[in-house]
Amino acid sequence: MPNAPLGWCGPCEKGNDTTFQCNRKLIGARFFSEGMKASGALGDGGTPPPSQADLSSPRDYVGHGSHTLSTAGGSLVPGASVLGHHGRGVAAGGSPGARVAAYKACYGPGCSGVDILAAIVAAVADGVHVLSLSLGAPPADYLTDLTALGAFFAVQSGVTVVCAAGNSGPQPSTATNLAPWILTVGASTMDRDFPANVSFNGDTIQGQSLADSTLPIGQPYPIISGGKANAANQPTGNSSLCLPSSLDPAKVKGKIVVCVRGVNARAEKGFVVKQAGGVGMVLCNDASTGDTVVADAHVLAAAHCSYSQCVRLFNYLQSTNDPLGYINATDASFGVKPAPKIAAFSSRGPNAITPQILKPDITAPGVSVIAAYSGAVSPTELPFDDRRVPYNIMSGTSMSCPHVAGIVGLLKTKYPAWSPAMIKSAIMTTANTTANDGNPIQDETGAVATPFGYGSGHVDPVKALDPGLVYDTTLLDYTNFLCSLKPTQNPLPSLPVDLLPLLGNLSQPLVGLLLPLFDAAGEPCKCSKGPYGRPEDLNYPSIAVPCLSGSATVKRRLKNVGAPGKYRVKVTEPAGIKVTVVPSELYFGVGEEKEFTVKMDVDVNAPAANNDYVFGSVVWSDAAAYASDVSKAHRVRSPVVVKTKCG
Repeated sequence: MPNAPLGWCGPCEKGNDTTFQCNRKLIGARFFSEGMKASGALGDGGTPPPSQADLSSPRDYVGHGSHTLSTAGGSLVPGASVLGHHGRGVAAGGSPGARVAAYKACYGPGCSGVDILAAIVAAVADGVHVLSLSLGAPPADYLTDLTALGAFFAVQSGVTVVCAAGNSGPQPSTATNLAPWILTVGASTMDRDFPANVSFNGDTIQGQSLADSTLPIGQPYPIISGGKANAANQPTGNSSLCLPSSLDPAKVKGKIVVCVRGVNARAEKGFVVKQAGGVGMVLCNDASTGDTVVADAHVLAAAHCSYSQCVRLFNYLQSTNDPLGYINATDASFGVKPAPKIAAFSSRGPNAITPQILKPDITAPGVSVIAAYSGAVSPTELPFDDRRVPYNIMSGTSMSCPHVAGIVGLLKTKYPAWSPAMIKSAIMTTANTTANDGNPIQDETGAVATPFGYGSGHVDPVKALDPGLVYDTTLLDYTNFLCSLKPTQNPLPSLPVDLLPLLGNLSQPLVGLLLPLFDAAGEPCKCSKGPYGRPEDLNYPSIAVPCLSGSATVKRRLKNVGAPGKYRVKVTEPAGIKVTVVPSELYFGVGEEKEFTVKMDVDVNAPAANNDYVFGSVVWSDAAAYASDVSKAHRVRSPVVVKTKCG
């Protein structure tokens, strides 16, 4: 690659690691640990504290950062695979031609908000165009959430910020990184899996695994459930989960052990079985984790199976005193249907802070993702595993987030003058809500997924490159939004004084974060001067009305980024809701921006009017202009989420 582009001014910090170096692909690296040190959180909660080398170097000692950064911007690498043979092919990041920089702000025990804020501000000063943040904390007020404040500063500076939605699903209101200026990403499956079959009593159930070993086909082994293999003084609840020291070696030796997912790490359960003398493990989901299974690099023959599949296995175990079976893993399988499906772990809406803003915004591949990995840690991230791999498979919204960040990079390259909100809108309004079997995207239980799982849908990078129309959310829009939430105060107070010394070593001072917002006249904004409208009137690519009592109308603006043309609206009404869009047609000249309103009325005679949340959509399309080739038409879709019960 040629030298770093003009405008880049980031350093390559070595810290105490004299062997660390950047190159023309990795053009910058920095580390931030002062907040972590000052918080006293090192080693809290039983997590081993990071080493001094880890705290004093940009090098990745965990594997997470290498995986996410290469997913976002890794170059083309032929022959990449996990453990030498699983999923072999050409590895490529979402923006393979991009330059990348690493900003290390998280460690084994977790992250400090101060370090994250410092990293964001430094990245903006260094000249990055896209920030991919595979991290999160419990939802918090936007004016006290340091990640949200840092992201707001970045977006004001023209930098798009993409964040993970979190891994606390499928419970509702678990999504994090909820600020409307952040592009929040959920996780879904792809049409590839790594089959591992469990055969017993003439039946076979299919799971997934990346175990580096298998059991001989046709050679049956005794099977025992963890609940029946408990060690002395260990409750069956512990042994069914295969928690450390919970299994009795006398009951387990030479057998396949069935463990239930939960509490401890999936790969750790296999190690517990191996320590007790077991030869294999079947990892079973419970009802709450449904059908989402993950391929892990287990330390023994293993298969992770869905709840519905495992019901058959547990029925067999209860039907005989001498259950027998074997595990056989195969290589990657493609064309899996249906895909995508929402991952069980992917955090869900509604938005716990401002339910008028639908979150997550989008979903992307986040299950069994293969990407580069650090040689400083094992593929299972467990200390007893001495294997090292250049590529590893991981799952989480941490993995889906950089998929979208890579797509943002492509859009930024094609449209360098677009604002972060325009890029975000292009990705959201062109997303898919249909799986590869032609049916609606499902959740982990097989039920039809909702916008609380996938936001606007599953990302489609090709369509995002030509959205037709976009919702451009301006600084004034965000000002009005913040003031609508805090009508009696300045929406961006100064940062706490005790943070400033920790941030004082940045190359750029935090003046941008300390300035007040400005109104349409360019005057410093005081929210008490309102009115500033309602939160649901923020010019956002999705529509959420969490308390519809009778009737409500929201406003939106669309900007044309394509050829001049006429767009007509098509509405899919939420059950029990009458939706009226005015006007129903919009003609756009080049670069023109126009307003419309969406009125929602509760149909008191409809049975669904007493429901909780109901879902629909508003779609603007210029299909009439492309009657001879509808593939060229634009379809600008916004999900509509309405709650008819207030409180």
